Amino acid sequence: MPSSSVTPAMSQSTGKMKLAVLTSGGDSAGMNAVVRAIVKIGILRGCETWIVREGYEGLVRGNTQAHAIHADLPTDASALKCAHRGVPTNLTQNLRFGDGDLLRDGTGDHHHGRTLKGRYIVRVGWDDVRGWFAELDLQAFRTPEGRLSAAHNLIKEGIDAIAVCGGDCTVHLKIVGLVGSIDNDMSMTDLTIGAPTALHRICEAIDNINSTAASHSRAFVLEVMGRHCGWLGFACWHQVHFIFIPERPPQTISGGTWEDDMCEAIRSHREAGKRKTIVIVAEGAQDADLKPICAEYVKEILTERVGLDTRVTTLGHTQRGGRPCAFDRILPTLQGEEAVKALLEATPDTPSYMIGVRENKITRVPLMEAVAMTRAVADAIGAKDFEKAMSMRDPEFYQGLEGFFATSTLFKEKQLPHCRRMRVAIMHMGAPAGGMNAATRAAVRYCIKQGHRPLAVHNGFRGLLDDNIHELSWLSVDAWTSRGGSELGTNRTLPDVDLGAVAARFQEHDFHALLMIGGFEAFNALLILETGRKHYPAFHIPMAHLPATISNNVPMTEFSLGSDTSLNALVDACDSIKQSASASRNRVFVVETQGGKCGYLATMGALATGASIVYTPEQGMNLDTLRQDVKFLKIRYGMDARGKSEGRMVIRNECASTVYTTDVVTKMFKEEGGNLFDSRSASLGHTLQGGIPSPMDRARAARLSLRCMAFLEEHHDALQKQAGKVKQAPPESAAVITIQGSALKWVPVQEMVQHADMKNRRGKTAWWAEIKDLVEALVGRPEIL
Repeated sequence: MPSSSVTPAMSQSTGKMKLAVLTSGGDSAGMNAVVRAIVKIGILRGCETWIVREGYEGLVRGNTQAHAIHADLPTDASALKCAHRGVPTNLTQNLRFGDGDLLRDGTGDHHHGRTLKGRYIVRVGWDDVRGWFAELDLQAFRTPEGRLSAAHNLIKEGIDAIAVCGGDCTVHLKIVGLVGSIDNDMSMTDLTIGAPTALHRICEAIDNINSTAASHSRAFVLEVMGRHCGWLGFACWHQVHFIFIPERPPQTISGGTWEDDMCEAIRSHREAGKRKTIVIVAEGAQDADLKPICAEYVKEILTERVGLDTRVTTLGHTQRGGRPCAFDRILPTLQGEEAVKALLEATPDTPSYMIGVRENKITRVPLMEAVAMTRAVADAIGAKDFEKAMSMRDPEFYQGLEGFFATSTLFKEKQLPHCRRMRVAIMHMGAPAGGMNAATRAAVRYCIKQGHRPLAVHNGFRGLLDDNIHELSWLSVDAWTSRGGSELGTNRTLPDVDLGAVAARFQEHDFHALLMIGGFEAFNALLILETGRKHYPAFHIPMAHLPATISNNVPMTEFSLGSDTSLNALVDACDSIKQSASASRNRVFVVETQGGKCGYLATMGALATGASIVYTPEQGMNLDTLRQDVKFLKIRYGMDARGKSEGRMVIRNECASTVYTTDVVTKMFKEEGGNLFDSRSASLGHTLQGGIPSPMDRARAARLSLRCMAFLEEHHDALQKQAGKVKQAPPESAAVITIQGSALKWVPVQEMVQHADMKNRRGKTAWWAEIKDLVEALVGRPEIL
């Protein structure tokens, strides 16, 4: 929103920023998390917080009914006296304003009793933001009269700043924007809010269709959303056999058609032994002449030319629905916090920002630049400049598409000459984690394309010593993407159990490269092998470690395969537990999670589920902490509206304390809760390791695995250029692929040791350490204690 010299009168009288938030455009999972985060962080930062019902239409309509605003005070007056030592805070003064139930239940326009009818810009408090907001058509806002009316209504209500979360048409009036769109169609950000959950729905559909497709040897054509952006179509590239998206029309061989090329590709799959065919068609798919490609036409081609029994499945609006996945709870919360910071730091000279994300880093980018680039993509597609359109998408988009062609195509000729081909050993290490099999599949398919020989080492180094090794084929790994656990088998045995024998096996099988997929054990094993190079020439080969562990405890990387799958398992379990806790109104559940001596899973799980307390090994537990926690729970339950207490959760890492166990904490809360609350416990155990890998773990597994193969090829070529028979691999040829902030980085294993806490099996520093403070802030702990 352009800066204005008009200062609302109410802001002058209170001295507080009045912050409004609205959602608009198509609905997407995660929007509620944005609203919750902005309202709560706004209150913590001293703001008055408002929501705008019905998107931009609500701005145009404004408030036509007068309504006195009164803060609802806790029914237990003693709770206020105890909260923050009796000193009023912005939280206690903005606890709730009475409209939370109407917003949550969708009964705001009811004619009887309390109503929101005639009120579209509504004051909300801390406990009022558990609702959802509908979006109406935005045509009125597009007119000059509509925009003038909206500006008048904002000034009339004294609104200083506005945060908008949405997709289409949400860029006209705001100081800060957060993009909510399942299409993931905004430039200058890797992900938009709602896109990960939509991808979950699509992958679930593909997983379900796979079994029936294989049973009847059928072809299925799935139509997914994506009018101007094919992200939803290609993001599941690791599971499908042909893709049609707007930015990259099917390329044709000279003199042929895309229909011919698709049929040839599908026939080659069938001749290799595949019993199923999955084709994805984005709703905006088109050919090189901008002629739309529809699912029914693709079905006709497969039926008539290839002779396949073909079905069409249109997923439609099922992609928008369902519970938000873990990432669509965490990302909006972090972005909401950043949005409030951007609003409070804004000056007349700063641009309006869009809050985005790059790899694992929350970013601010000038909103109009992002909008201009997004429109430029559409213009490039309209001008048939598809290379330019692809270049303006984020790097992960382009890499994913290249990965699809590398792993789904059966090449008639090997891509590398004999002198550059390798015998690549692939091994799983440590505990099983979601994405291990997907990473292996991508590596095997890439090896076969290039002319390398992928050699599976079963059961880790124990299997290597037992000579449990065999070559994998293109078809044998076909269904591995959606499989959890480890198809190769895995354990924690390290190579120093018999390093000489390990070296002998390397030499016997003539390994030219090694890819290890696993957690802290794989990092430790790589360190042992690299150190052993001075004694064993067989280890002078390129070696890569792809982190995969639910604990996410590998040093220096912010993301490990399996951690997202585990977080989703935790969120699903906690949603069910919280439902039980809320039904009992005054019950606290103490939930125990895995994670070893790394508190990542517990902390991020607490953020995703809204847990009241989280215990981690890094901070530990003591009597003072527990005493404060009991005090916090007592005051918070005392502040609840009578008869409307919500169930609350405490998440405890299994290694947070050897003394204050889950059972001890549960009994302590039960004893101290008295008439306010009781307590139960739940241990999630190994359920966090199992299950089908999440779409994010699948996609990242394939993308990072291909980067690992490129790394191995690069260092193998460098070794081949060395003179003499004995090769000397440099230290940087044994490295770990890491995600650091907004970039992928290779870290030599010897350098990584300096950043590792070897005793506690985790990094010396944790990027997520401050998240615990955010978890506590979002439940009001600092304001209450």
